[in-house]
Amino acid sequence: MSHIEFDPEEMNGYEKIDQYNPELVKQISSNYSSIISKLGENVDREGLIKTPERAAKAMQFLTHGYDLDPEQILRSALFKDEYQQMVIVKDIEIYSMCEHHLLPFFGKAHVAYIPNGCIVGLSKIPRIVDAFARRLQVQERLTTEIRDCIQNTLNPLGVAVVIEARHLCMLMRGIQKQNSVATTSAFTGEFENEKTRGEFIRLISAKLS
Repeated sequence: MSHIEFDPEEMNGYEKIDQYNPELVKQISSNYSSIISKLGENVDREGLIKTPERAAKAMQFLTHGYDLDPEQILRSALFKDEYQQMVIVKDIEIYSMCEHHLLPFFGKAHVAYIPNGCIVGLSKIPRIVDAFARRLQVQERLTTEIRDCIQNTLNPLGVAVVIEARHLCMLMRGIQKQNSVATTSAFTGEFENEKTRGEFIRLISAKLS
């Protein structure tokens, strides 16, 4: 059952329309009301009356990646081309939800691939990153899911993914280390070669003048 509707004429089915499954909103709202009450709050006070519904809609949006097909997003913009040099899309903002504590983690993804007979529209790379990020996730799996999706769909000569993120489950609770950044990486093909991987790392670390 879909959480959020998408207009198929916009962005190949990606553009969000602010409509929600009313039955699902009702069910999740009821659960949030119960949680708020058990925490000792008065769910009927002015500031909280609409909070369960807002939270239900927010959670549906934050997990709308379940309604998206990342491979189809890529397949919607494939083009034959003989270009075989590195293609990089870096500093892609990511916002996701830690599946262990239901707290956000956020940061940047850097993605590269080396074409092997076809290229993909550049805007599709951030879209598949978002499609996987907008689910209950761990950073490690998010990194490999992005890599595998590109590898399986484009069959390129290699794929590289690096994610740098801050996790509120570390910043707000637990160890409470405010400057902690988690970095994960995943590579295939040519990027397993130290020279190619080194060039990728150098390029994503460079600042544009």
